[in-house]
Amino acid sequence: MLKSIFRVLLATSVAFALLSSGLAGANERAEPDAEKSEYWPPIKKNMFGDRAVTYDRDNKYLAVYSPIRADDASSVPIMVRMRNPQSEKEWVKRVWLIADRNPVPVPGVFNFSKEAGLAHVETRIRLEDMMHVRAVAEMNDGRLFMAARWVKAFGGCTAPFYIASTKNLGKMKFRTEDDVISSEAPSKIQLMISHPNVSGLAMDQLTKSVPEAYYIKHLSVTYGEKEVMSADIDASISENPVFYFYVRADKRAKLQAHIVDTKDLKFEKTIDIEPGKPIELSGAS
Repeated sequence: MLKSIFRVLLATSVAFALLSSGLAGANERAEPDAEKSEYWPPIKKNMFGDRAVTYDRDNKYLAVYSPIRADDASSVPIMVRMRNPQSEKEWVKRVWLIADRNPVPVPGVFNFSKEAGLAHVETRIRLEDMMHVRAVAEMNDGRLFMAARWVKAFGGCTAPFYIASTKNLGKMKFRTEDDVISSEAPSKIQLMISHPNVSGLAMDQLTKSVPEAYYIKHLSVTYGEKEVMSADIDASISENPVFYFYVRADKRAKLQAHIVDTKDLKFEKTIDIEPGKPIELSGAS
């Protein structure tokens, strides 16, 4: 999946260069139609080929939420909400998170199972300029739906930063928004990860050098023996990543998060969850 992301970057770089040189026109900073934006066609072509991608203007299947103007372009909250729960008849297999004008336009590709209960993407990303942030959802029958949100942000990928201590590198923590884990409806879980997620595009203010990109490249969450969600992600995800996902808990089982970064370091977090009880954080790795 990461190889395909890099192919998208290479294939669209020429189109982006042309647009930035003037083809986008005087209204570049005004909000364009998400479907007619000059940046969307090359991305769509290189990611989905000739497959039809339906613009879900009425948010029947999904919607993208974010502040219109980002307070911090290096940490912009993004949420992709699916309208319907995962079911035997219809479910979301995959969601592509796309930032039109980022150096690498795909912050992450998220895969879901029916066991998740609800396909949901929520995290923080870096945005280099004002742009549409899109989500493309692939249904179990192969249909593709796209939703978009116009966000005003500047310099998030190249913003100055200080390399944080790696003392807690790879440490993870689970939290839940509810007091207890529900057995009747999908429960929303928060996963917090300590990792610098260096973009490779920003200057270290202490050394005045540009550090090599170093970020989490793969995330997998399992409940019991089944994978609930996995993601191939890129450096556009913010420092110390936070992800939200859903789990339909029907038994006492282990909830595990596995991550791999670009140095091939592997980290794992495991806790026990049980319907009707709160998440116990004590003894967590």
